[in-house]
This record gives sequence, C-alpha cells and structure tokens, in this order.
Amino acid sequence: MTDPAQPSPPPHTYDVSVVIVSFNTREVLRECLQALARESAGLRVQTIVVDNGSHDGSTEMLRADFPAVELIVSPENLGFGRANNLAFESARGRYIVLLNSDAFLTPGALRLSVEHMDADPNVGLGGGRLVGRDGSWQPSARRFPTLTTDVFVYSGLADRHAHSRIFGCYNRTWADPMQPAKVDWVPGAYSIVRTEALAAAQPFDPRFFLYYEEVDLCRRIKDAGYTVWYWPDIVVIHVGGESSRQLQTIQMSRSGAQLTLWRMRSALLYYRKHHGLSSLGARFLEVAWNRFRALRRSRSSDPERRREAAYFQAQADLMEQAWKETRGGRASPPQPW
Repeated sequence: MTDPAQPSPPPHTYDVSVVIVSFNTREVLRECLQALARESAGLRVQTIVVDNGSHDGSTEMLRADFPAVELIVSPENLGFGRANNLAFESARGRYIVLLNSDAFLTPGALRLSVEHMDADPNVGLGGGRLVGRDGSWQPSARRFPTLTTDVFVYSGLADRHAHSRIFGCYNRTWADPMQPAKVDWVPGAYSIVRTEALAAAQPFDPRFFLYYEEVDLCRRIKDAGYTVWYWPDIVVIHVGGESSRQLQTIQMSRSGAQLTLWRMRSALLYYRKHHGLSSLGARFLEVAWNRFRALRRSRSSDPERRREAAYFQAQADLMEQAWKETRGGRASPPQPW
C-alpha cells in the first residue's frame, strides 16, 4: 500500500530511454543514431549518449548533427557499467534500452521490444538476435558461466560438439536460434530493461569496468524474481562481432593483451562475488590450460608454433597478473583500467 504521506513517483515521460555509451566511435555512433531515429516512429523515445572521454570529435558531431540527443560528457573513460549508471539517473522511460554504439536496430526492433515487455510484466530484461553486417549469427543468449562451461570452452569441446546440450550449453548452440526462450543472460550490445526490475536489482556493479557486468546484472534481476528472455524477432546488427573476426594473427597486440587482462579481472570478480572460492578454480583452469598449450608448442621447431607457445604463455601470465591485481577477485583495481 502506498504511504499517503509520500509523494507519488512522477509518471514516465517516455516509453523508452535508449542509453548509448561511446568511446571514440564517431562514425558508427552516427550510423547507430540514424537507425535509432528510423525505428523511433510511434514511440516516445529519450536518447542519452554517454561519451567516455572520446578524442575523435564524437561530442562535436553529436552537438551538430543530433541536437535532440541528451549528451553526458565524462572527462575519463568510466567503463561500460559506470557510464550506463550515470545515464540511468536521467532516464525517464518505462523501459531502458542498452544499445552499443556499434549496434544498429533493424526495422521493427524497438517496437517489438516494447510489445514483448508490455505482454509480460514478469520479464525484467530481454534481448534480441545479434547478427553481423553479413547476417551471420552471433551468440545472443547464454548460460551463466561456471567452471564446467569454462572447461568446455577452453578445451574446444564447445566448438566441436556445438549441437550437444551438454558441451554447447554456454552459448546455447544446441538451440534453435529462431525460437524465443527464457535464458540466463543476454549480451549488453542490445537489451531492454524494465525500470522496476532495475530498481529492484540495483544498477550495474561499478567494480566491473568492462566484461561480465551484464552477466552480473542479469543474475541479480533473476534473483529479484524477474525473468530474462531472448526474442529472435528482434534483430540487431552488431559490428563488434564482425570486427573481431577480421583478426588475421594469433599474435597478441598491446591492445589485445589489455582487453584480455580486463576480461580476466572481471571473470575473477564475478566468480568471487557469485561463487566464492571458485575464483581460485577459474584462475587454475585458465593458467593450467594455457601453460599446457604453450608447453606442447614450445617443443616444435616450427617458428609459427613457437610464436603460438609465447602467446599462450603470455595468456597464463596475464591471468596471474589479474589474480594479484584483484586480490583473488575480492577487489577491483583503480579505474579507469
């Protein structure tokens, strides 16, 4: 029952608040906003862009070409979760859509998202079918990570037996991607969140600078009594998956090593938060598996195999570094990472 002494919350001004976090993505951000504008017809849409300290002219482009967009400029890179949390404070929609700056809505995507959420008040968060520009499938709904699923992925069993309900469970590669389903979590490239569910679960955990933040949020939304759904009729083109497939070498670049380190830090934070001492198992699995692969390749006289050995050894060393920097998953290193 509402306390008559307390003022009623103001009605939602918009149907949807679309939150886009951008860091040096001016041109794809422009394309993202153009697609969003086309799909906003018939809906009251609030668009919020959080610029994470870009230096590529993104903010100037936004002010000149998209004056209706609510722009929040951060002097530093806040990461994904903290930047979204900043936008949540200004969001006034019935639903909040999280949209990557390199993700583009296809016809009907936003309208269908709202219709699905309206149809079932128990849904706290939903996602759609992510595809590349060429229409290729990207993992769009996943199971919560465990040490067992990590073994399947590291060992290659998940790829070799993609249609197995056991080995293909993490990315749900066994399932028909054209069938809607209640799932554990969906990628943060595109999702729609019920504001009441977000309030119940609380916003993104700011300790996750990048990676695992959406996994953690979906877990807390489910713990709050809501469901998470995957809807294949909502199609979103995601450039990120395409760009990662363009890598032509196994050599670890400086930026690649940095992103790998961030992923490992977040994995340890996640395991420690939700699985306690399983964070130790996550460390052991990744270190042991990479060192095993490095050892096998180091015995070869083939220069390419020896370069691969150095790569895998570097991966193992990065996990050890992540373990120390997060104190075994108990603390987030100073941000920005």
